[in-house]
Amino acid sequence: MLKTNPGRFFEDYSIGDVIHHAVPRTVSGGERALYHALYPARHALYSSDEFARQSGLPASPLDDLAAFHVVFGKSVPDISLNAIANLGYAEGRWLKPVYAGDTLRSVSEVIGLKQNSSGKTGVVYVRTSGINQNDEPVMQFVRWVMVRKRDDTAPAPETVVPDLKGTLHISDLVIPDGLDFTNYDTTMSGEPHRWGDYEIGEKIDHVDGVTIEEAEHMMATRLWQNTAKVHFDATHRDDGQRLIYGGHVISVARTLSFNGLANAQMIVGLNGGAHANPCFSGDTVRAWSEVLDKADTSAPGVGALRLRLVAYKGDAVFQLKGENGKHMSHVLLDLDYWVVLPK
Repeated sequence: MLKTNPGRFFEDYSIGDVIHHAVPRTVSGGERALYHALYPARHALYSSDEFARQSGLPASPLDDLAAFHVVFGKSVPDISLNAIANLGYAEGRWLKPVYAGDTLRSVSEVIGLKQNSSGKTGVVYVRTSGINQNDEPVMQFVRWVMVRKRDDTAPAPETVVPDLKGTLHISDLVIPDGLDFTNYDTTMSGEPHRWGDYEIGEKIDHVDGVTIEEAEHMMATRLWQNTAKVHFDATHRDDGQRLIYGGHVISVARTLSFNGLANAQMIVGLNGGAHANPCFSGDTVRAWSEVLDKADTSAPGVGALRLRLVAYKGDAVFQLKGENGKHMSHVLLDLDYWVVLPK
């Protein structure tokens, strides 16, 4: 009996499969400290228990993306161990804050399959849920990933591409219980700009850049227990390079966006996203944002912004797609998401 796990290949998935991922993980304050060291994240709600309590929460939660990485990482051995690349996201919702001491596990359902024209790979669509120790869902998202086939001659499954929402409506979003920005302190948060200071169509150059280091990327993938071969094994790609985990790029870009969006405290929705081009060690990542929409919420003093976050390399700020409608080669990430900030 085979004792080791070679990972699933494209032909191993069927529509409706429900996969319970090992291994549950209890998060601690050390998780937050290491996350802040890697990027370094500095939104006030995730940095200060006192700031969080003044905002109606019992304590400072784990950063939304740190919780996302934990849940995502649990799914990798069953979904993307033999992946070529993670392609995109949709319908992401943060349903409940994650606090130190919570234990997270992940469950995925296969909702789509599509073999590529080469016959050597296929795209697997899954809906993944992160669940805490009380069996409460803390987040849910759809992602699709290109996976190798074990046998190129294996018959293609029936193509099923899920019908996904292009944009989450404000009513789809969950604002954490008790969140209250009525007494929000912009001096402590780092910037004076509130919800009313942003206009639809406004673009923000976040100015700074971060050069991706191999050591930090490897530390991050180990921290999130993301075992995808393309991130660890330099022999797994023809070019001999380890592909930088897309979530690492997301966190770098989100951290860079602090300069101009310091009061965009919580991510509550992920409308869609694409890792447009690969990122490798030595690339210098920069970021810009565009305000796509604004909405009011029922929480006191809390407004929502829909933002496009673009991570890119080089100096081509605000340049996204070419005349052919495809992302330009310098674009690494195109992420569409909802945040909440003080009114």
